Formats: sequence, C-alpha cells, structure tokens
Amino acid sequence: MDSRFTLEKRIQAEIMSYDGKMGIYLNDFHGNEFALGQEEKYETASTIKTFILASLFDEVEKGNKSLEDFVEYKKEHVVDGSGVLVSLEPGAVLRIKDAAVFMIIVSDNIATNMIIDYLGLDTINRCIEKLGCKDTVLYNPIHFDQYRRLGTSTPKDYGSVFTRLVKGELVSPQADAAMIEILKKQHYNSMITKDFPPVYMDSDNTDEILITVASKSGSMDACRNDGGIVFTPYGPYVIVMFHKEFSDAMYYPAHPATVFGARVSRLVLDQFLALEGRFCL
Repeated sequence: MDSRFTLEKRIQAEIMSYDGKMGIYLNDFHGNEFALGQEEKYETASTIKTFILASLFDEVEKGNKSLEDFVEYKKEHVVDGSGVLVSLEPGAVLRIKDAAVFMIIVSDNIATNMIIDYLGLDTINRCIEKLGCKDTVLYNPIHFDQYRRLGTSTPKDYGSVFTRLVKGELVSPQADAAMIEILKKQHYNSMITKDFPPVYMDSDNTDEILITVASKSGSMDACRNDGGIVFTPYGPYVIVMFHKEFSDAMYYPAHPATVFGARVSRLVLDQFLALEGRFCL
C-alpha cells in the first residue's frame, strides 16, 4: 500500500480539526494494530461497566458467585442518569444476570451499583488488575453528588479486554462468548456505528445482518467514549475511541466527539472491508 495513504495518516488528517483529544486503539487480528495516545488515562464514564461485567463473570467462573443469585434494589443504590430502574422504587429484586444485562444494554446506573455492592469494590479492582489492565481503576459506586469521578482507564486497557474476548482468553471461552452476546445488545453505540451504511446492519434490506457490534460506550461532562468489537464477513476487529478536553459539555447527537469518532470509525470500516479483513497489506 502507498505509504502516503495509510489508515494512520487518514485518521490523523480527519481529527486534525477536532476540538478535543481522541485516544484510539485498533486491532485487526492479523498483526496490525494502530494506537494514538493508547496509554493516556481518560475518565471511563460507563465504559467501566465492561470491566465490572468481566469481574462478575470471573467470580462466577471461580465459583464464588452465581448468575442465578438474587440482588435487591436498595435505597443506597439510587442514582440519577441512564437506565430503567430509576423509574422503579427500591425493593425490586433481580437475578444478578438480569442486573448485568441492564447494566450493559441500557447502561443502567442503579443496576451497576447493585452489582458493585454484590461483588465489592476491592474484588472488582483486583480482577481488573489480574486481567492486566494496570491503568484501569473503579474508584467508587456511581453517586454523582458524592464522588468527583467514577473510573479511569486507557484505550490500550479497554482494547485489550475486547481483544481477549474475541480470542476467548479473558475469563474463559464460554464466559467470553456469553459476555459478547450481552455486549451485542448494547443500545448506545452511535459513535461506532453512526456513519456505517444501514444496509450492512439492517436484515430487512438483506438476507442477513452483515455487520454486528459488541460494544459499551460511556459519556460524562469530561469525556465521550466508545469501544468494542465489529464483526464483519471478513472477521472481527477491535476499535476503541476515548475523548476528553473538548469545550462542549452538553449531550446531543451531533456533539463533535460523536461526529469525529463516527468519521474515524467509518474510515476504519472501509479500510477493513476494502482489504478483506485487514487494516493494511
């Protein structure tokens, strides 16, 4: 491939006018990785929930916990923000696997607090460290009025989780496959998929869905993040995009972090499909 027209240079040109800082990690599983600021720390927002999910499945794999255990929604779990449990009163009881699904697919903050309480903060952070994510920390449960931050991580750490999920090497092949299926149902993946051709992802227009995504995003005033696995007819690839230091803290679909992230994501998809499963030859 012409060295003047690499994926790296296309991405760098795309984000040159971006009002903010974007950290990127890409892996095509053919020895081609691309990283931009991959070891720089970012606020996680709800992307920390992927690490919590991994910690839950790790504890289940060890026999310390069970997905069939029941957890109660208590007053101390109450928090505003995303999810459905905020519409219910404390006292509801959920199976832990159902709380985990809520935590991921609608980014439910109350379900997340229930799982943090169930596992314990120390257990979660020990598991994160055991997974080799040395720059990732969950500081506390989600309580915006009590704590200044939730967690920190890096594009490299987050990308490593999805890379090992694809390989079945994060917790176990069975557990990893189960986590991927949950992550595929995640509702908020617009940064990754916003500019994807709809025909690739809509089975009403084709005999099958050609592209699926298993991901978890996260947004707070100080960050906009997305990351996951894109499954294509040529195989999967991992993409992570973390954002900070932008000037606009408001939430809306055309936020520059989403717009520029979506452009980068489309560049990556086009390159991967054009080269039939690789980022470069």
